[in-house]
Amino acid sequence: MKALVVDDSSTMRKFLKKILAEVDFEVLQATNGREALEVLQQQPGIALCLIDWNMPEMDGMELLSCLRADHRFDAVRAMMVTTEMEQQEVAQALEQGANEYVMKPFTREVILEKLLLLGFPAHESTTQCAP
Repeated sequence: MKALVVDDSSTMRKFLKKILAEVDFEVLQATNGREALEVLQQQPGIALCLIDWNMPEMDGMELLSCLRADHRFDAVRAMMVTTEMEQQEVAQALEQGANEYVMKPFTREVILEKLLLLGFPAHESTTQCAP
């Protein structure tokens, strides 16, 4: 399963990539909404986008709007992962089409819990190779 992490912070992208990789996601990355749209168009099968709100060039809300306007991406689950904490912003993101909302700072457990709420397996891979 593929996930796309969209954040202008390389530290945040690495942190989210690590969590998602632990539960068997193939993780792609973008530094802003414009890059994310290019990745979404070039990489079929992305099931999940974790999107920061505040980014240069195209912010997370603009990306979410584009994502929801394009029926090719109807099945993509969108999780806002942002410092925006006001109830008004949370409501706006959900109305715009976000499926979940996580406020920074957060823990690994919060992301795993949200993955479960979205219907994704959120347990570490237990694949073992036979000798």
